[in-house]
Amino acid sequence: MLTFMVFLNWTDQGVRNLKDGPKRAEIVKGLIERNGGKLLSNYIITGQYDVAFTAEMPSGEAMTKVTIAINASGNARTTTVRAYKVEEFGKLIGEAL
Repeated sequence: MLTFMVFLNWTDQGVRNLKDGPKRAEIVKGLIERNGGKLLSNYIITGQYDVAFTAEMPSGEAMTKVTIAINASGNARTTTVRAYKVEEFGKLIGEAL
């Protein structure tokens, strides 16, 4: 499984429909699970982004399907990054150097 961090910014539509936020969070959890993944954490945050979550997914393609669906909802825009556990990254360094 691959780990991803996803950061969301609410759109104007998303802010207008903020009361539906908990329902939208459940929808995202379902999207992740239907694509073979697991939601690890989900936060409302302050600063540059409005929401951050982490998920384990079987592939980058599966994560892309989830973020396409989130963006298509019109409620948020996503920024997604691949996250590596320290041990995973250490292995990559050892293989590269």
